[in-house]
Amino acid sequence: RGLFGKPKNPAYVEKVLRDLSLWDKKDNKIITLSGGMKRRVMIAKALSHEPEILFLDEPTAGVDVELRKGMWEVVRTLQASGVTIILTTHYIEEAEEMADRIGVINKGEIILIEDKATLMQKLGKKELTLQLQNKLDAIPAELAAYNLELSDDGRTVTYDYDTKGDRTGITSLLNDLRNAGIRISDLDTRQSSLEDIFVSIVRAP
Repeated sequence: RGLFGKPKNPAYVEKVLRDLSLWDKKDNKIITLSGGMKRRVMIAKALSHEPEILFLDEPTAGVDVELRKGMWEVVRTLQASGVTIILTTHYIEEAEEMADRIGVINKGEIILIEDKATLMQKLGKKELTLQLQNKLDAIPAELAAYNLELSDDGRTVTYDYDTKGDRTGITSLLNDLRNAGIRISDLDTRQSSLEDIFVSIVRAP
């Protein structure tokens, strides 16, 4: 804190250490700590002077799930207080949960910077999964326009659709499946995750 011109504040430092599950180790030498704890000490040091901008470089790498959750609680509190946080991570689900804006780097080059909500809306899609009552050997030719994907075991069909369009095509698909004699036992929908979008971006030619 002193290096950044901040006065001593033992109560704040204690809170940071407790939030990061380090308080019971406060008198230990760093060399005696595990790798995950050393990483948390680095975060505690970064938080100790109450920064307005915080850079976190893969802070949860090598940290167990429980401690990762605690760490993100701290990050959320800082975010809510107005701290700008720049996070690099390979855990894309963390970026999806925490970030307001997303930047994608591929082979050392920034290929996209976008508000997360806008990115999810522009590039996200929904997937309809249909469980079939009977095994299907191939998609009938009359259903080719739907670009359906048949599972290897022939018992599941998936259909991608755009939620922003006037029509999803689901109603007509179900009608055409019935007309083709294909019976459905169950169905489910899934929204694209940020990871799905990331993979599609970096694999794009």
